[in-house]
Amino acid sequence: MSLFQEIQGYQPANEQEACDKEVMLRFMEENPDCLSRENRVGHFSASIWTVNRERTKTLMVYHNIYDSWSWIGGHADGMEDLRAVALRELQEETGISRASLVSGEIFSLETLTVDGHMKKGVYVPGHLHFNVTYLAEADEAQELTVNRDENQAVAWWTFEEALRVPRERWMAERIYGKLIDKCR
Repeated sequence: MSLFQEIQGYQPANEQEACDKEVMLRFMEENPDCLSRENRVGHFSASIWTVNRERTKTLMVYHNIYDSWSWIGGHADGMEDLRAVALRELQEETGISRASLVSGEIFSLETLTVDGHMKKGVYVPGHLHFNVTYLAEADEAQELTVNRDENQAVAWWTFEEALRVPRERWMAERIYGKLIDKCR
């Protein structure tokens, strides 16, 4: 099944997801380069909401660009298999190598704004991330490692802490809150 078909078949959990689903599908139809950062208006990314087996904690990184605690994720960079992108990012950003997707299904959809910023000495203009999120479980006893190119720290937070530690209030309230509710 193609990514377009997966998104098309996804049942939105709320109005935000319904609106974002519609925008994503239209963007995909109109932009054959939607999986590439070469599309400077927007492109697809994948995130992975990683929880412990008891579903009481989530794994977050202190993201360099956003200067905030955040979920784990990255750019599609031409890959349509966003599950693989999400799992790759989990390992690259945290060192977690033994995680399993709870389901192969999309867990959440969101269109995210990215402010202009510097990346490796090059200015990246503001753009959109058409983000597909997957849910994974991991053993919180696994050793964590920090990827200094991407983040400054990696830590497990209780769901309540995960809503308090990010500096990006909108993300904490609208996105992380939604993900936590969906886990319960």
